Amino acid sequence: MRKFAGRDAEIKKLDGLYASKKFECVVLHGRRRVGKTALLCEFMKDKKVIFFSAQETCSPENLHNFSRCVDSYGHNPMPGARDSDSYEVLFERVCWFAQSKRVLLIIDDYQYLAQCHRNISDIICRQIEKNLKYSQLMLVICGSSVPVIGKESVGFDSPFHVCRTAQINLPPFTFFETRQYYSNYSLYDIAILYGVTGGIPKYMEFMTPDLPIEENIRRSFFDTSSFLFEEPANIIRREVRDPTYYNAVLRAIATGSSKNSEISEAVGLDTAACTAYLRNLITLDIVSKHTPITEKAGKKTIYEISDSMFRFWFRFVPDNLSLIRSGGASRIWRGIAQDMPVFMKKAFEDICRQWLEQRNSSGRLPIYAVEFGRWWGVNPVNKEPVFLPIVAYSNDDSAVFGDCVWSDDPAGADALESLILRSRPFNYRKIHFYLFSCSGFSRECTEIAEKAGANLVMFE
Repeated sequence: MRKFAGRDAEIKKLDGLYASKKFECVVLHGRRRVGKTALLCEFMKDKKVIFFSAQETCSPENLHNFSRCVDSYGHNPMPGARDSDSYEVLFERVCWFAQSKRVLLIIDDYQYLAQCHRNISDIICRQIEKNLKYSQLMLVICGSSVPVIGKESVGFDSPFHVCRTAQINLPPFTFFETRQYYSNYSLYDIAILYGVTGGIPKYMEFMTPDLPIEENIRRSFFDTSSFLFEEPANIIRREVRDPTYYNAVLRAIATGSSKNSEISEAVGLDTAACTAYLRNLITLDIVSKHTPITEKAGKKTIYEISDSMFRFWFRFVPDNLSLIRSGGASRIWRGIAQDMPVFMKKAFEDICRQWLEQRNSSGRLPIYAVEFGRWWGVNPVNKEPVFLPIVAYSNDDSAVFGDCVWSDDPAGADALESLILRSRPFNYRKIHFYLFSCSGFSRECTEIAEKAGANLVMFE
């Protein structure tokens, strides 16, 4: 990545905790490649720090490395201290350093430490209760593996539930944060880059501003030597024992299956077994479960790949794997380019929802929305299926309905008329319409919008 950008809120939060000069225990977690270590490096660059990066190795080696990090910090060893042979002794040393001054201790890749030393979280929490909470230590626990970090430091039953003073779940970049990296591209191209990387900083590093979008995608996903060519498969292999059905489930979702029954039929599983695979993928933050806004979970529940890069990869790479490995990647782009508008519709919906959420938080929407989501079901009048990609409602019985047109052609009057028609099943006191387009609007669409009081938002 060419520069550090974004994460202003997280940096401000960490700086505020550091400035308190009292004991702080911060759990920083998020999916792999999201930029947790980069955030910590930016936060600590003007501070003296004990930075320990745990490794996927045995406990004695991690203990030895941690000891070296602590030793390198203290010029004046604790009175009576000897070669450290336990984590308890090391944390006592850290506590001694922090009696009279602010000490920052960061343990990165904590999941590796927790996996090789099963009771490390209990040890640290006992040290917090015994000594550390009376010191000026700021302890940051940072980890990637969602199941491990959830169990060890985030969940209600975790040892850190009582000991931690703050937690930060680092999400992928929004589209508007992604824009800060790509000043050489048009917004249209940045949207495509956002769609194929999912706003993950590590994946964004592989997109070169000097190359056209198509060349970036070809080099990143359809070259067997590229990092992203095997990234989804590698992540699945690291997180589960047998990736076979996990890959099949993701492939089924990426190609259009969304209900449990559809997914299970596509991969040849019964629904109970499929539910177990879906539950694990949700835990890994790869799949998400959705219900129409304002409704409870039930028969309308659908599943989606929440990671946009995974969605792109499983949609386009497996089908073309033989051609890619035989050196024919250049021949597959035409077919992919024809299918990109369908893929980009979901990404564009996410971008438009983020735009509305930003305006809502700054008070620039005609309502104050308390929830954003989508709605799908059946029109009770004509019994036809209805899908609304953006729905938000307020506590005063007002709502926003939105739709998004990702096309090279201007959005026509039919797009706006359809949006208005699909609002008929709802009985909100006041409905505000927003139609988004990446290529502008036809004159007829503009005229209808003026009469209906609808908002037309050009992607610019």
